[in-house]
Amino acid sequence: MSVRTPGEDEVAAAAAAIVDAFAATDTRRYFARFAPDASFVFHTEAARLDDRASYEILWRSWTESGWRVLSCTSWDALVQTYPGGAVFSHTVATRVATGAGEEAYRERESIVFRVDGDRLVAIHEHLSPLPPGH
Repeated sequence: MSVRTPGEDEVAAAAAAIVDAFAATDTRRYFARFAPDASFVFHTEAARLDDRASYEILWRSWTESGWRVLSCTSWDALVQTYPGGAVFSHTVATRVATGAGEEAYRERESIVFRVDGDRLVAIHEHLSPLPPGH
């Protein structure tokens, strides 16, 4: 049995669906794009989140405190495919509302996907701050 290599357009569409759901603060749609065993590394958090459930708990704490995404813009995308999956990286500018006001971030993000039947599912997300001046 051969392992399918996803097409670049398929990867870009899967990543866009994640960004769109995040930008809408659509919890159900956003987390449906991640595998239960997905891991997450965010520069804003003290530790790696080792599964989707851990991130869902964190997300819920954010939204219960008034957090929501106001905008999320993606550019400078790179798609790298391989048999069974892909890596998508891009730069994002995000504005969020918090209980304390608005915050804005400029970050680099990588999302690792694996082929899961006829779709791609995200298995890892990594965010790092964009260096000043970029």
